[in-house]
Amino acid sequence: MQSIGEFNEDRPHDASRRLHPWRSTVGLKVLMAATGIVLVVFLVFHLLGNLLVYRGRDALNEYSAFLVREPPLLWAARAVLLASAVIHIGAAALLWNRDRFARPVAYRRLRPRSTTVPARTMRLTGVVLAGFIVFHILHLTTGTIAPVPFEKHDVYHNVVEGFRVPWVVAIYLGALAIVGMHVWHGAWASLRSLGRSRPSPRPKRRPVAWILALVLWGGFSSIPLAIWLGGGR
Repeated sequence: MQSIGEFNEDRPHDASRRLHPWRSTVGLKVLMAATGIVLVVFLVFHLLGNLLVYRGRDALNEYSAFLVREPPLLWAARAVLLASAVIHIGAAALLWNRDRFARPVAYRRLRPRSTTVPARTMRLTGVVLAGFIVFHILHLTTGTIAPVPFEKHDVYHNVVEGFRVPWVVAIYLGALAIVGMHVWHGAWASLRSLGRSRPSPRPKRRPVAWILALVLWGGFSSIPLAIWLGGGR
């Protein structure tokens, strides 16, 4: 039987959980899933835009000029992406912190049975991807990192000439492999968190996640690789 003091101590906590459902573990996972889907949708459209490089200078530069001519659309997209990224990273940090406090002493020996390398390294790959996004913006958006002369109004030049630098190609190919890993597990985990994927006797069989990850990884990676091998001349 609860004492009056115990009852009163629990009530604020229960009220707090009712008022802030997104602070629960389930709520944080739902936030991560929803914002992760927003980011993946952006990657799909970003890939479609980037593939215009194969159609030549005019096609890619016209696409870039269209975005510049529509500042409300451009800044609305940037605001949604920034908010999604901040919420995604913040939720991940809170979940990691809870896991750490739930088990302050690590297992002496951990033998995973059904988990995968991408699943076990999601936090690490997330940190790497955050750093890569900053590099990518400084490289091809602002021109702050300029291994070759940066032309503000010639996106095609910046992409093609930039990917003729071996160390730039190496950074992109390595980061894009991590993108594929992160998306592969993240897409599947998002559907599970949102209740759209049922438990399966073969949890590692994830055809939709495989296809999505391979399309994004292959599509993005083909651009620096093709240019480095002599394309885009």
